[in-house]
Amino acid sequence: MTAAPTAPPTGAPSPEETAGFAEYARRLTAAVSSVVLGKPQVVRLAMAGLLAEGHLLIEDVPGVGKTTLARSMAAVVAGQWRRIQFTPDLLPSDVTGVTIYNQGSGGFEFHQGPIFANIVIADEINRASPKTQSALLEVMEERFVTVDGVRHPVPRPFLVVATQNPVEMDGTYRLPEAQLDRFLMKLSVGYPDESVEIEVLRGAAAGRSPESLEPLTDTNAIAQAISLARRVYIADPLYAYAVRLAVATRNHPQVRVGVSPRGVIALTRAATSYALIDGRNYVIPEDVQALVEPVFAHRLLLSPDAQLRGTTPGEILRAAVQSVAVPVAAPA
Repeated sequence: MTAAPTAPPTGAPSPEETAGFAEYARRLTAAVSSVVLGKPQVVRLAMAGLLAEGHLLIEDVPGVGKTTLARSMAAVVAGQWRRIQFTPDLLPSDVTGVTIYNQGSGGFEFHQGPIFANIVIADEINRASPKTQSALLEVMEERFVTVDGVRHPVPRPFLVVATQNPVEMDGTYRLPEAQLDRFLMKLSVGYPDESVEIEVLRGAAAGRSPESLEPLTDTNAIAQAISLARRVYIADPLYAYAVRLAVATRNHPQVRVGVSPRGVIALTRAATSYALIDGRNYVIPEDVQALVEPVFAHRLLLSPDAQLRGTTPGEILRAAVQSVAVPVAAPA
């Protein structure tokens, strides 16, 4: 385990700042967890994604709370949010907006689509055609939408929280690899255990839902938190550790395409938010290890042989974590 610095490195958040942020994050996660029951680690990962301004992909079978998690995150932030229900007949212009001729002014005017919001919930994103899915590529990476050759900036902070059903289900389209790479993390909610499911039923009967949540923060505070997370210290050995984990996926015999440098950047960026939520102004190996699977798994393309054997990306990544030496030197 990497030891804590004896004094915060230059530019890193102070202990007072990190303590205040940890309390701030605790209130946000507690509010979301009051609706998304029994999934504290999923909520924490989602909150880390929000505070890293990284897009989230939540994949699971219908009815386990994917949209509830996305809507709860939007509810605790007092900002613009939009929900897009993706269907096979949805057009790219239904997402990004369209330029329309205004007879009164005698000119063309751009009418913004629902993508122009701080938090965009893309529900069942893999039910739309690949052409419509690709409309999100530019805005997810560059925070701009280009329509008729004109670039339009989206509000900041900007976060896409997409849900999707497993691709084996009828009526779904696999997301292109280029778009998958735009998501900071891919999460799975999973079925609740019996006691939690009973509590879910009680909550449903009592009207507990994302609509019952009060906003606890606003977009300005989220922007400040994002800026604070970017100042969290990562020692050089941990940068090297993240790279070696990625290289282990690229050299694995059952992997056709390993993790790209963009994936390594996503891992270190998520680790800073994850550490800050824990009240630290520095990253430790355990932060990186906790995020390897949610950040890396959706970026791997397995070989045909591995797919036939039923090998999963999670198994590959757990083997990579076991094979790569953990840095032990204290940061300078």
